[in-house]
Amino acid sequence: MTSPVTVIGLGPMGATMARTFLANGHPTTVWNRTASKAAPLVEQGATLAATMADALAASELVVISQTDYQAMYDSIGDADVKGRVLVNLSSGSPDELRRAGDWARDHGADLLTGGVMVPPPGIGQPGSYVFYSGPEAVLDRHRATLAGLGDTTFVGTDPGLSMLYYQSQLYLFWSTLVSYMHAVALLGTAGVSAQQFRPFASGTLEALTGDGPMGFLRILTEEIDAGTFPGGANSLRMQAVGADHVVEASREAGIDDAGPLALRDLFRRAVDAGHGADGLSSVIDAIRRPRREGGT
Repeated sequence: MTSPVTVIGLGPMGATMARTFLANGHPTTVWNRTASKAAPLVEQGATLAATMADALAASELVVISQTDYQAMYDSIGDADVKGRVLVNLSSGSPDELRRAGDWARDHGADLLTGGVMVPPPGIGQPGSYVFYSGPEAVLDRHRATLAGLGDTTFVGTDPGLSMLYYQSQLYLFWSTLVSYMHAVALLGTAGVSAQQFRPFASGTLEALTGDGPMGFLRILTEEIDAGTFPGGANSLRMQAVGADHVVEASREAGIDDAGPLALRDLFRRAVDAGHGADGLSSVIDAIRRPRREGGT
């Protein structure tokens, strides 16, 4: 018989997780602050817990998908979590997750933190994966059950690491797509459609992750890890001038220039810090030394 699981939180992500556990044959107990949201899952075979104590008593493995970590504390309240494995897949700050790990230990529970790297429809589908951190032995004990949600990618025992990975991936995702939208808006002022531009954007993204001369993901990775930032014929000073031109083009086109301005200012700070003759990878130093309010 497959192992039972409890799911706390039935928003789009939590409800999909519960359906996935049910489809994989796991006896599934659910709890939600708005109990009516559980009705479709109950029709599919889930058990609705009347209280949080009932939800925790039903399974050793408790998967939590809520708005934030405070929701976990509010929902559990004084209920006994001793002996439970809490798998919190909610969003929060890395330090918040570390504090949650301490809280769980103080209450006799184990906490696995996680970051789900697909939207709700992707749960359990090919290519889905979840970053996990916390006690690896605990993850190993429940890996087969959790694997139904996606590949179980363990990143370390520090409870905050899963969220660092998660938020790093989100930032890469969002900033890439927002820069694409900015490019589409810029070209759109000249009557160029998004479909006309898409092949060029696709080619750039593919080249950046490849091994050719435009394979800057690999190039920057190697330079950053080595701590060397060769500029040569493509200095950061020259690229900062190019960033100025993107700002000017945005202003001339009458579209928002906040993104290009932030990029240009980051380049300028790196140049002002002495990296003008270095390459693009030297910008990592400016990122690691943030500008403080009222200063540089």
